[in-house]
Amino acid sequence: MGMLKKAEKQGKKFLNPVPTGVGGPGMMWKILPLYLRNKEERVPKVPLGPFRTDASIYATPPESGLRVTWMGHSVMLVEIDGVRVLIDPVWDERASPARWFGPKRFFAAPLRLDELPRIDAVIISHDHYDHLGRMTVERLAKLNAVRDAVWVTSLGVGELLQKFGVAAGRIKELDWTESAAVKSPTGAEVTVTAVPSRHFSGRSLSNRFETLWSSFVLSGSKHKVYYGADSGLWDGFAEIGRCYGPFDLTMLEIGAFNELWKDIHMGPDGAAEAFVRMGGAGLFMPIHWGLFDLALHAWREPIERMTELADEREIRLWSPAPGVPSEVLAGQQLRAKWWEAVPESAKVTSSGMLPTGNVAQE
Repeated sequence: MGMLKKAEKQGKKFLNPVPTGVGGPGMMWKILPLYLRNKEERVPKVPLGPFRTDASIYATPPESGLRVTWMGHSVMLVEIDGVRVLIDPVWDERASPARWFGPKRFFAAPLRLDELPRIDAVIISHDHYDHLGRMTVERLAKLNAVRDAVWVTSLGVGELLQKFGVAAGRIKELDWTESAAVKSPTGAEVTVTAVPSRHFSGRSLSNRFETLWSSFVLSGSKHKVYYGADSGLWDGFAEIGRCYGPFDLTMLEIGAFNELWKDIHMGPDGAAEAFVRMGGAGLFMPIHWGLFDLALHAWREPIERMTELADEREIRLWSPAPGVPSEVLAGQQLRAKWWEAVPESAKVTSSGMLPTGNVAQE
């Protein structure tokens, strides 16, 4: 496996699989004029939702063996071949270190944490605030439904999880290419494998790269799912497809993109290219959009562009509405155009204010 190998370090910092530019303090001066001129509807002017998940659905296993509930952004409940996996759970109000500033969610979580069915594994891809919510982890750590779950994460993130209340014995940290077995009480088993992605980590400017970031392969008795987490486009996608695919469902990020930080967020065009490089098999699920304002584009732009690209490149799109448990059926597209029903507001004139939080951080 040429490009797919364990992570390397320089001192105490992990390295990307290929040379990668991550915005430093100087990035702000490049972004500032763009913000001041920006007239996009970055936050929906008409509130989204409310979306509600009917939790009683989880009492019946999916007929197909694969069902996904998308909670917005990169938050998912994946039911795969008898095992339930919660991915990058963020129920927090903001993707931010503070409760009073930073990107605020566009809609409330469709399912309350206390309504969660039994969870066999929680996957945390990396430590950014829009993938690891402190309040969420603190509450999950105390929940009966999550009591027996294994927490699968990237190297170094376990320390943070322990700080937020997760028992050390429940945490399984993985280096790239390492796997963990996840079992359900019924005896079903899924293998979770960490694979490289092109991104970075850190919950402040002073601790970047000190914990690892990963994407994940979920391999069950009948289905394979790829969770791309956060990544810029890189040549490793083809190898991931060859070594671990073909996938029934490939989840790739499409939001929070900009030409200035395309090394770490690939956007819709990059995601379409990555999917094709991976072999283009199965269904493509766009993630990392629709919940937080983390860039300069209009909130709808990622999914609008992705829909165009799917038509142009004959990509089978699988995009459910927030909070709707949806079965994944081979070759059957799902295009819930819930975002089209939200009235467009007039373009807002720029207030000349910089958003709070570090835009290239997440």
